[in-house]
Amino acid sequence: MSTDGFVKVVEALTHLLGVVLWPAIFVFMLLRYRSAIADFVSNLGKFSFKAAGIEATAKVRAQAAASLAAASASRPDSATSPQATLQETRLAAQVVTDAITPSVIRRAERSTVLWVDDRPDNNVHVRQALEAVGISFVLSTSTEDALDQINRQTFDLIISDMGRPPDPRAGYTLLDTLRASGNRTPFIIYAGSRSPEHQEESRQHGAIGCTNRPNELFEMVLSALGRGPQ
Repeated sequence: MSTDGFVKVVEALTHLLGVVLWPAIFVFMLLRYRSAIADFVSNLGKFSFKAAGIEATAKVRAQAAASLAAASASRPDSATSPQATLQETRLAAQVVTDAITPSVIRRAERSTVLWVDDRPDNNVHVRQALEAVGISFVLSTSTEDALDQINRQTFDLIISDMGRPPDPRAGYTLLDTLRASGNRTPFIIYAGSRSPEHQEESRQHGAIGCTNRPNELFEMVLSALGRGPQ
């Protein structure tokens, strides 16, 4: 093989590896170093914003955006191209910028949310995004435990998945039980679908709505906490 031919082969292989590996590396770096990225952006905020209240808001936004981007990137159906990942990251930053204000932070710091899911680790990133705003969480892995938690304390909001063995509609079972007892705590379904029919069904049961997207859940939670009981 001539020298020119060898060089062309090497260039082609390098390009191929870049196409295949770059998306995986990008997502890995985002998930692996989420905290470091948040700290870095947060430190930038310290130098950029000095007016009273703005610096704290900038730090909260940076931390929440980093966690929300990681939540979007780690979704099972998330696209892995660098363009799609960058778009998700930009969307997370925009959602956080639009949603978080000093008044939202003050309200969130007084809020406690019950999150019912038999696999709580699946939601760790989006939960961290909301915790960055100041929200406190109580976790529950079953309908029975959730009802016990609700009997022992008052929550500002409840988030629930849908299926928990052995009940494939456990989210509605919990919601229907609460509404039948007169409990009007705002309720959001965070499950595998956000189709129009499922959103309508969730509202018919008394929920604010349902979603499977971290960015949308983030907005729904902050909006619900601002509205108070239904």
